[in-house]
Amino acid sequence: MLTGFLPTNFLPHWFTALASAFDLASPYALLLLPLPLLATRLMPPERVGASGALRVPPSLVSEAARGDSVAARGRGRTLLVWTLWAGLVVALAGPRLVLPATALPASGREIMLVMDLSGSMERRDFALDGQTVTRLAAVKRVGTDFIRRRAGDRIGLVIFANESYVAASPSFDTATVARALDEATIGLVGRSTGIGDGLGLALKRLTPAGPEAEGVPAATAKVVILMTDGANNAGQTTPRDVAGLAKELGVRVHTIALGPRDLSNADGEQDVVDTETLREIADLTGGRMFRVKTTDDLIAMADAIDAIEGGRAKAPPVPLRKDLWPWPAALAFLAAAGLLASRRTA
Repeated sequence: MLTGFLPTNFLPHWFTALASAFDLASPYALLLLPLPLLATRLMPPERVGASGALRVPPSLVSEAARGDSVAARGRGRTLLVWTLWAGLVVALAGPRLVLPATALPASGREIMLVMDLSGSMERRDFALDGQTVTRLAAVKRVGTDFIRRRAGDRIGLVIFANESYVAASPSFDTATVARALDEATIGLVGRSTGIGDGLGLALKRLTPAGPEAEGVPAATAKVVILMTDGANNAGQTTPRDVAGLAKELGVRVHTIALGPRDLSNADGEQDVVDTETLREIADLTGGRMFRVKTTDDLIAMADAIDAIEGGRAKAPPVPLRKDLWPWPAALAFLAAAGLLASRRTA
């Protein structure tokens, strides 16, 4: 900031406040400003009577002797030269406008949501605003709200059914991830339930190697939130095997079992949730299993995970700077154009 180079104790408050709004990328470049004056003092003048390579016609000498217009033109050219030099030096110093920045919350976590998009998510056994809605609609409502609350985390989204794919790569842009969840459609990747493949894809995106890490520290806490309303009946891997890999990688997996019934009390009902497997995954990886039968359970689950994975604090604000050097550079360009025009009219 410019106030670092000024004796602020003797300056009015409004001036120091104004100066603190500006910054220089290369402040020492301003030392070049008096260079032309030093050059004129240090360079020896031409000796009187020294021969020159150019003879001035007497007519021009007599016209110059009339003199006021020539002297005024000379003063104008001197002003343009100094404007050109000052503009170049100030542009080289890199003036910048310092903009206020808001400190964002940060928790140092990477969270990957893994959501079941199988056909059973179309069942209408949840309630929203007094109306019966599908499981997917309830998950979208609560899930998008949860994602937006996690500002400061890198969050991604994997959806799975017969196949699995990354709907949103891990990002600090929680609004984009929430929109990806809201736009998820049943049938996009099939209608079966490949829990193992979905969890495996999430682990792959949470633990990139080499340049794909995008500068994320290895110590960053990695969390998977796995949500399903069925049992694994598709894909190439089993949920228990992938859970073992998650434990080795240090990834904590919270599991959410959706639906009013599970395998232990199905009474012949098809496509019910495998609560036991989900509990084993959570226990093995140090996570927590949530049993969700109603919308209220779903909301309580989101609040509980938000508390478990809390610890967010205000990150140090990073000042935003807007470069102003094009303005003095443009002034120097105009001064140079003025010098060229004055030479042509001389």
